[in-house]
Amino acid sequence: MTLDDLKHAQRQRLLFLDRCFTWRGVARRRDLTDRFGISTAQAANDFRAYLSLIAEDAPEYDAHLKAYVAKRDHRPIAPSSMLDVFGVLDTASDDELPAALPRAKRWLDPRVATVLYDAISKQRKIRIAYTSMSSGETAPQWVAPTRFIFDGESIHFRAFSFKRGEYRNFHPARIEPENDFQSDEIEMPLPPDFEWQTLSVIWLRPSARLSAAQAAVVRREYGFSDELLKIEVRQALEFYLDRRWGLNDRGSQLERARTESFPIQGSLPAHA
Repeated sequence: MTLDDLKHAQRQRLLFLDRCFTWRGVARRRDLTDRFGISTAQAANDFRAYLSLIAEDAPEYDAHLKAYVAKRDHRPIAPSSMLDVFGVLDTASDDELPAALPRAKRWLDPRVATVLYDAISKQRKIRIAYTSMSSGETAPQWVAPTRFIFDGESIHFRAFSFKRGEYRNFHPARIEPENDFQSDEIEMPLPPDFEWQTLSVIWLRPSARLSAAQAAVVRREYGFSDELLKIEVRQALEFYLDRRWGLNDRGSQLERARTESFPIQGSLPAHA
């Protein structure tokens, strides 16, 4: 049996158990009953299912703690995001104020999204009124959207700008929604999107301004397994990586050691 063999609801419960063992080191049936509102019998069944997925070094029951305890060499059956980790480490009760900062709510106008999706699907260009955050100007222009992209917080879209004669990343929220969104065929084939078809391999290191002790802390925090930390991203998305990781900030803990660029094998034109 694998995780994929399970129904969605039980798979989510087993993933939660996995995080409990990985990050708490211990799990009880009550963890499942309190979290998911299931019966004790169902929780027991979930524990049996989870233990059957562990090939070796499975958690063992501790009669004194009345809980299953993870082995020292416990290996998770699935990776966890930092938000997942916080979800099992947070001990706040439901009536307490949240212990996490609220996430910025980025809004996407459904009408704008459907217009963009339609243009991408039909490989057409559209006329938009787009407000520049640098100049403040709202100017109409023709663009040929090629795909949606996600920076971890907001949805953007990549498009060929006929005004600039190049591919750019655009933010849908900066499009005036009260627009007729004139659409037309693309007369000539779009040029290749070389930035999209190029892989940037970015090697990071602790900032040179840090002491040896501080650099060691940064290596632990970011999970360095070698001298440098390797990040791979499309060249067209490097800007978002720099901004999300704060690489250009004065107090950044990380800096680029080097960047290597490689063509992505088998890449298709952006509008294909």
